[in-house]
Amino acid sequence: MNVKVENTEGKNEVKITFNIEAEKFEEAMKKVYSKTAKYFNIPGFRKGKAPMQLVERQYGSAIFYEDAFNELVPEIYDEAIKENKIEAVSRPNIDIVQMEKGKELIFTATVETKPEVELGKYKGIEIKKIEYKATDKDVEHELGHMAERNARLVTVEDRPVEKGDITTIDFEGSIDGVKFEGGSAENHELEIGSNTFIPGFEDQIIGMKIDEVKDVKVKFPDDYFSKDLAGKDAVFKVTLHEIKKKELPKIDDEFAKDVSEFDTLDELKNSIKERLDTDNERKAKYETEEEAIKTVCENAKLDIPNGMVELEIDNMMKDMETRLSYQGLNLNQYMQMLGKSEADMRNEFKEQAERQITSRLVLEAIVKTEKIEATDEEVAEKVKEMAKQYGRKEEELLENEQLKEYISENLKTEKAIDFIVKNAKKK
Repeated sequence: MNVKVENTEGKNEVKITFNIEAEKFEEAMKKVYSKTAKYFNIPGFRKGKAPMQLVERQYGSAIFYEDAFNELVPEIYDEAIKENKIEAVSRPNIDIVQMEKGKELIFTATVETKPEVELGKYKGIEIKKIEYKATDKDVEHELGHMAERNARLVTVEDRPVEKGDITTIDFEGSIDGVKFEGGSAENHELEIGSNTFIPGFEDQIIGMKIDEVKDVKVKFPDDYFSKDLAGKDAVFKVTLHEIKKKELPKIDDEFAKDVSEFDTLDELKNSIKERLDTDNERKAKYETEEEAIKTVCENAKLDIPNGMVELEIDNMMKDMETRLSYQGLNLNQYMQMLGKSEADMRNEFKEQAERQITSRLVLEAIVKTEKIEATDEEVAEKVKEMAKQYGRKEEELLENEQLKEYISENLKTEKAIDFIVKNAKKK
């Protein structure tokens, strides 16, 4: 086998020419024949028993070419990439020059490569000083949420519905007198003021009395997820069955004992403030790092290949599909709900993909320039944390070289970010 690598006229792109011996291609075809023989029906032979030559004569000599190519090429391509130290960042564009029985298999693979990064200023950059402080008002706000979560519901019978009440209603929706799918329910609990229904619906429930029946007129928003309903006027026949109001507990020492491990309200407040301070420190650290990375990336120069962006978008689409699966949805259903095509989604992801690639490449360049390393001890410590978190054996994870390499690269990136932030001037 002969492999030739040459730069193309395009920037950050190489063309790899492969010449593979006829015998090797023949072996691949025989392997494909062995896997697929059972699918061919040749008169005079039981399925799967016809000789390869007869199958080729019956179906054409090229019957096994494509599958043989797919059987042979991926491993050969990966080896060539590794041996020639090509940092491929896109899927290869394959062009078959010659594919014929008894002859060399000749094809080219054109692939985009990782771009060079020209670092600008990354030491001593100026960034905004970010600080968040927990105030007494923040603590009171948290206490209010805790009181809300521990409120009890009290039935109301002597007045009409007010904002904040929790009502039990039947409703039946129609457009131009015709009921629509999903527009009806019985004994539905609705908190007035929660804004969970169509705009204007909840406001019209205010003032209703128990057992009252009322027509509630609303208009579906123009951007409503269902195109059949978007922008249309609808009437809901609403029957009010029950009114309940939240009765909040008094916030005192007894409240603290009921909702926490503390004996006094002051102790609970101190605990809340400590938690808020920790959250604020984490938030400030994250935003400071984000601003530092953004500034360093703006100072750098690099040309990101289109194929690299497309591959990043592919990964983002897969991540979104995984997240949607947890909600019982798939990507097509989600796009239909939003009224968007796959091209629309990919276009929306493009800017984010470019930012992610830029920050990754720039941080890699800083790691290389500053000779930042992750020690074996640091990697082992991270593996230990991971084993504890996921209930795995530490020894098993330490044997996984790919995982250790991944952890090592992450540690280097974290150190590069720390380096930028520590050397930055905060204004």
